[in-house]
Amino acid sequence: MVFIADYGAGNLRSVHKAFEYLGIGAVVSDKAAAMSRYEKVLIPGVGAFGPAMDAFNRQGFGEAIREHIDKGRSVLGICLGMQLLLSESEEMGTYRGLDVVAGKVLRFRSSSEKIPQIGWNSVDLCREKSVLFRNIPDHSWFYFVHSYYCSPDDPESIAATTSYAGKNFCSAIEKNGIFAVQFHPEKSSEAGLQVLKNFAEF
Repeated sequence: MVFIADYGAGNLRSVHKAFEYLGIGAVVSDKAAAMSRYEKVLIPGVGAFGPAMDAFNRQGFGEAIREHIDKGRSVLGICLGMQLLLSESEEMGTYRGLDVVAGKVLRFRSSSEKIPQIGWNSVDLCREKSVLFRNIPDHSWFYFVHSYYCSPDDPESIAATTSYAGKNFCSAIEKNGIFAVQFHPEKSSEAGLQVLKNFAEF
């Protein structure tokens, strides 16, 4: 069973329907206290970093996520949900994140390619064994919608990269039970569904 955090900034229905399609139990809840009953937590996200982080903390999810991770349980951040796991973001100012993955969220800067990146792009794996990308071929394509990207301090935490706007950026993280993807697996056909399945079942 996967707990999907509802903090008002997530693509909740699509993610929940993806788990339903896979036959995997999932619950959507805006009650941070209920998270303690689950081994797997998913943080979806669509929107701006600052308001999302404010809502996340206001509902008690920030403290609950840190406690969840301290217990050795797993979390998966998607898109903005991935970015919230980092230390800070430069989106519309400087905002503090959850800081469970040291690093910054930075804006693409390009005069030749459209920002935000919207559409399909390939994902290049950085390790032979990966939890999220088990049974998924290297260079598989996933669906992205974002203007900002994650730059973790520790390169060993990077599970996959993607190239856009002249930047080879981190598109997936795996570190001590913390997982995150910049793309939207729930919108990425079979490969995306496999990512969700891998997280739920590892």
